[in-house]
Amino acid sequence: MYNKKSILLGDYTHPKFHPLQGIDAQISHILNDVISVQCSENKNLLLLEHLKPFDLCICYFDLWDEQVSRHQTSGLLSYVSQGGGLLVIHNGLSLGNRRYELAQLMGGRYDGNGPMQPLSFRTCGDHFITDGIEPFELAEEPFQLEMSPFTERKVLLEYKKEDSDTWHPAAWRHNYGLGRVVFFMPGHHEATFKHPQIRQLILQAAQWAAHLPG
Repeated sequence: MYNKKSILLGDYTHPKFHPLQGIDAQISHILNDVISVQCSENKNLLLLEHLKPFDLCICYFDLWDEQVSRHQTSGLLSYVSQGGGLLVIHNGLSLGNRRYELAQLMGGRYDGNGPMQPLSFRTCGDHFITDGIEPFELAEEPFQLEMSPFTERKVLLEYKKEDSDTWHPAAWRHNYGLGRVVFFMPGHHEATFKHPQIRQLILQAAQWAAHLPG
């Protein structure tokens, strides 16, 4: 049925805040028509020899208090630089908070967040990933993000709080070697993945990162 394969990596057994349960079914359903989704919490799947068969790696790891090994870090860096796609969703950015080389790969680091609250979202510029996306409202965790100065990224989505006129980055994309990377801030819980605009954004981000036809 599928010519393309993706691996969704997160935490089932001991997540600190964001279990993969429920999210796995939502992402699998979103991508069902374009790419198969295999789900795992095995960090050794970050090794290059295990990532190579996949066209896309979707990172939802919840690793705030631990870090992946040097070999796992090298595997992900090599995979993307050699042409693999990487989609980092919400807490998946935690992978780069303990490994600065992964922060550069992902385009930034997590630097705190506010409580769940209503946020306004808008797209930035024209790109396949944001095609057809209208401004929308969503209750989410607002991340403060430290942008990597060594990554030439294009911001795709911005958010602002109800009591503020300041817009902040909520998603971006960039190239890394021969590969493509997308970071996507929304994704705190399963309800986010049921929002129609979020579903369309994730689908189009996966298609772009994995070099799939639109």
